[in-house]
Amino acid sequence: MTAKERAPVQAGAFSVPYGHVIGHEKWRGSQIAQGLQGKIKLILEDGLGLVDFHLSNRSCILYISEADLVAGNGFKRRLVRFRNASSLHGIVIVEKTQITDQYFLAVQKFIVLELGMTLLPVVNQGEASQLIIQLVHEQSKDHTSNPFLHKKCPQLVEASILRTVQQIPGVGKTKAVLLLQHFVSIHQLCNASVQDLELVVGPTIAQQIHAFFMQTK
Repeated sequence: MTAKERAPVQAGAFSVPYGHVIGHEKWRGSQIAQGLQGKIKLILEDGLGLVDFHLSNRSCILYISEADLVAGNGFKRRLVRFRNASSLHGIVIVEKTQITDQYFLAVQKFIVLELGMTLLPVVNQGEASQLIIQLVHEQSKDHTSNPFLHKKCPQLVEASILRTVQQIPGVGKTKAVLLLQHFVSIHQLCNASVQDLELVVGPTIAQQIHAFFMQTK
């Protein structure tokens, strides 16, 4: 087990002002940190454990690099530890490159369907910094305009789950929406019987969906 996998979870102890990001000290001097400087207020600290960046609105970012994906399943253990120990909304930024493209669909299933977390693909750290800036600005805008507005993070979750369900063989956008309306949670959809699925999409597609989820278990 690597030092990263042994790191304490320590997610949830940070209160982050809107317009700010608390980043792990390990990102000092990185392309992400350089991209954030001058655009938002970045504070680097030790002691974030598994989390790479804390945002406001009780959300945080875990970054999965190209090297993490190629190295094996260590990143999965890290995400599971975070998911089991934290009440924060976890956003997983994953480097989708020519090298990692072969792993991406399986990673997407794991993060979105099994863990129920938001997955946002980027090609490099530069693009990741732009994405973080966008998330921070959206949270700040919602906070200053109307604190009761629905936040962006749940919308990102729904869109990410919808895209993943659409990739199941035989399931397009219409059937994906019907499935997510019928089953109250993604966990329930993953564990639905063929008979339950037939009520929504018919016997043929139901068999395909059931087989799809059995492959990911």
